[in-house]
Amino acid sequence: MIESTQAIVIFLAFVLDLLLGDPVRPTHPVVLIGKLITFLERILYGIFKTPIGLKVAGIILWILTVPTVYFMTSAIIGACYEINYWLGFTLSVWLVYTSIATKNLAEEALAILAELKAGNMKNARVRLGGIVGRDTDKLPLEEICRATVETVAENTVDGIISPLFYAFIGGAPLALAFKAASTLDSMVGYRNEKYINFGWFSAKMDDILNYVPARLGGILIVAASFFLKLDGKNALRTMLKDAGKHKSPNAGIPEAAVAGALGIRLGGWNSYSGQLNFCPYMGEKKRDIDPEDIKLSVKLSIYTAILGLIAGEFILILIIARV
Repeated sequence: MIESTQAIVIFLAFVLDLLLGDPVRPTHPVVLIGKLITFLERILYGIFKTPIGLKVAGIILWILTVPTVYFMTSAIIGACYEINYWLGFTLSVWLVYTSIATKNLAEEALAILAELKAGNMKNARVRLGGIVGRDTDKLPLEEICRATVETVAENTVDGIISPLFYAFIGGAPLALAFKAASTLDSMVGYRNEKYINFGWFSAKMDDILNYVPARLGGILIVAASFFLKLDGKNALRTMLKDAGKHKSPNAGIPEAAVAGALGIRLGGWNSYSGQLNFCPYMGEKKRDIDPEDIKLSVKLSIYTAILGLIAGEFILILIIARV
């Protein structure tokens, strides 16, 4: 019974996300999680001062945030089910829906593409700056395209496959707990002067939590490449050959798979707050990256998401059939 309800909840949540996109409002769970993190960060920074102390504070921050989100979500959903089955069901659908970002990721990337096609390079750079951490104010056309394709590839795992993975395992509470961990990484998981110690644990836990979904996502991207009649064989070959070159244990997998599928080379020099960093190349440079690659990467992302949903639903159906 639980598995069948969960399968329906996730399916409806996924469809809602494709139709409506991310509901950006003050009551969005990620917004509330962000406010909690900011509140706790302010308190912990007032208590801990030394490098070791800040590392301890980072662990405390994670423990106070992620389990709190999980248990509060479980309690609220449970209470709603006690009041009325459909109230609990609807809340579960809505919470899983807010954890997935299929349409939002596509819209952000396609908005950049639209600006490029209109010749509005400045607007394209500004829009890109809203979804990547690198400096974008001076990027030429090809680098804007590369950055967009890379972030679509990486966020196909972080923003779609990972929350789906945890929703299938533990429903809305675990999906929201993952989003809390992901939000922590995006807010404090930086290797800069302020967060090198305070954010280390959040960054490490994000790597751990995305480890399995990233590898599943890589397989799904390869499968999606075949469906789209892209170079699926090269996607697999490039993923196996180049993914390990990336500094992140996870980000290189979807990026390498996408690079191989499109027949382009990703990676290179990126600027962060004025400091240049080199990301190892992934894929062979068979041609220059162009704006149409943004559209192809979005299609790959959507097909990957759909295949991830189908795979998860199929596994749940097998579990239900055996019970």
